[in-house]
Amino acid sequence: MEAFTKITGIGCPFDEINVDTNQLCPTRFNKLPVGDPYLKKVMFHDQRFTRDGNLRNTEFIFNREPYTKAEVIVADRNWGIGSSRESAVYAMDAFGIKAVIAASFGDIHYNNMTKNGLCPVVLSQEACQDLRGQLFDNVGAKITVDLEILTVTAPDGTEYSFEMHPLKRRCLLEGLDDIALTKQYMDDIKAFEKGHHEAKPFIKVQVPG
Repeated sequence: MEAFTKITGIGCPFDEINVDTNQLCPTRFNKLPVGDPYLKKVMFHDQRFTRDGNLRNTEFIFNREPYTKAEVIVADRNWGIGSSRESAVYAMDAFGIKAVIAASFGDIHYNNMTKNGLCPVVLSQEACQDLRGQLFDNVGAKITVDLEILTVTAPDGTEYSFEMHPLKRRCLLEGLDDIALTKQYMDDIKAFEKGHHEAKPFIKVQVPG
């Protein structure tokens, strides 16, 4: 996956609470492959488009300029609750979202973001409200999310600190998904397997031919 270190991008204020993964990716799009051109339309599809893909609501925030080019979402609380569908993150990524700032996240969705190169940031509800207020007052304003120093910089220059589990942070900074992380320990894995087979030669693993 692509590494995430720092992004300065257009911030989109999204005031709704309890945004679930079915809003981010309606069920019928769950099997849409990564790279499919239509995936760019999937995030909040049913609030943005008709079932045949025509524009439904020109006033919906992600259908309005400059938010069609937003890279950072500033949400409220409980972003990404609901089902565990990883396709919700694929839809966000295809739209161009690189980071989401919220007061809280659905646990699985938070993990899915970190495993696909998107940065989830937890700030207090007051901080999120302040950021959204600045974005509403200054349409098109940019927000900086810096994972290296764990800060968010608001349009007015105010800095907010956030925390992230060290391993999740490392994987994002280095662009490591689960497979790439595991491959870093291949020498240790092979050494263990060799010692295990030598210590217990009576155990044989049948590999399908």
